[in-house]
Amino acid sequence: MPGSPGSPEHPARRRIAYGAVATLLGLTGGLGNALVAANTTTLAGSLGLDPAEIAWLPTVYVMTNVSINLLLIKFRQQFGLRPFAVIFIALYAVLTLAHLFVHDFASAILVRAASGMAGAALSTFSLYYFMQAFPAPWRLRAIVVGIGVPQCATPLARLFSPELLAMSQWRTLYLFELGLALMSLGAVLAFRLPPTTRQKAFERLDFVTFVLFATAAALFAAVLGLGRIVWWTQATWIGWALVAAIPLLAAALVIEHHRANPLLNTRWLASADIVRFTVVTIMARIVLSEQSYGAVGLLTVLGQNNDQLMPFFTIILIASIAGVVASAVTLDVNRLAHPVMLAIGLVAVAAWADSHATSLTRAPQLYLTQATIAFCATFFLGPSLLFGMTRALQQGTGHVISFIALFGMINSLGGLAGTAMLGTYQVVREKANSAALVQQIDPTDPLVQARLQAGAGGVARVVGDPALRSAEGGALLSQTATREANVLAYDDVFRLIAVLAALTFLYLLFLLARRQWRERRAIAA
Repeated sequence: MPGSPGSPEHPARRRIAYGAVATLLGLTGGLGNALVAANTTTLAGSLGLDPAEIAWLPTVYVMTNVSINLLLIKFRQQFGLRPFAVIFIALYAVLTLAHLFVHDFASAILVRAASGMAGAALSTFSLYYFMQAFPAPWRLRAIVVGIGVPQCATPLARLFSPELLAMSQWRTLYLFELGLALMSLGAVLAFRLPPTTRQKAFERLDFVTFVLFATAAALFAAVLGLGRIVWWTQATWIGWALVAAIPLLAAALVIEHHRANPLLNTRWLASADIVRFTVVTIMARIVLSEQSYGAVGLLTVLGQNNDQLMPFFTIILIASIAGVVASAVTLDVNRLAHPVMLAIGLVAVAAWADSHATSLTRAPQLYLTQATIAFCATFFLGPSLLFGMTRALQQGTGHVISFIALFGMINSLGGLAGTAMLGTYQVVREKANSAALVQQIDPTDPLVQARLQAGAGGVARVVGDPALRSAEGGALLSQTATREANVLAYDDVFRLIAVLAALTFLYLLFLLARRQWRERRAIAA
């Protein structure tokens, strides 16, 4: 394909070099968002931002990342690979460097926006470099590895980023990010990909479609990323964003529907096969948010800090790497739906096991279930990508742009939607559980009185006033009730995830059974 590098045979040393560069690029692209998403609370304090402002940083990354692939594919086809890499990585590095000197909210937003664009470029380049690192018969496995490596960035960021923040707050984190960008730029310039063919690719309507589509996708991302923070019914801008996003997206689709060479092939995207693929992949992204939001949120509520969670994130990182390796080794192009079904089924089992957590639960009790979910998160992604890619290539190379845009939107917005849905449900259930617990607290109950006296006795050495001690005892009991309500709410979230994953598993099982029945019927006829 124009815009893609050639595929010659390489000697072993060169393949090793390509593999090292691919890993660097993949992790740099993934860490661009993971470093911020894993440390939002600490960064909010360091940069002086409130919860709503700090939530914009990972959201802006998605806003630029979700739609940039529409232009990047044609950019590579018309101008080649090297300008594609140099422009976006250099822009990312320059803005990160500038943010070290001008560190206000606006500069932080600009860095995240550039990181989102560079992340799309780096992920694509990582994929190409992995394809050069593998022998020709293993090129499909290289795609699985290339799409899986950036997913390992999140547990990796949680492992070492607290140490970076401890050195010099946010500056060390951004210096590390700048170093990764410069290393990636140097690696791309030093180890070139094989040459590619070029052709005229851009049309005037491409830019009209891109502006409409990118604006709509950015507005949807903003709503999903900030909705649960500012609350859906309290912030009027959410309604206006949706009012603007829906007609903008509709206009982009109408324009593409009547074009001879569309960026988005609406007829193919609306086919039954692709609609089913979209539904299943979105559900998979939602249920896999169990780890990034559910388990980490529960442990945070229970007082677990980063130092105590190091073994936990180490196990998650190892399981994520194991998922990438297992997916590549067991890849079967004739059975691409089976790994997806297996992964979602395992998530249902693990989430149901997590739903029995209590206030005594700690990280060791979640090692097995969370390792299973981390394994599934990377195990399903490669086969899912190949499932859609093979169907796009069967229709012609022009459908690849449509699929890449769809896959990028599903994964980026699907992740945001999962966190938004689970976060909203957790807040609603926490309020309901808190009200139920408070109703059961009777001040005349001897057990409640004993608990109040115990709380007052705990502060007796520092609080001399009896009335104030009694009030402190009541405050401590209230904190305990809030903690228990949060634990019960997270249990409800885990149960919801288990139900959604089980329904998705059954839907996939139904589709596979129906396909096999039709094949047997066709043979019999």
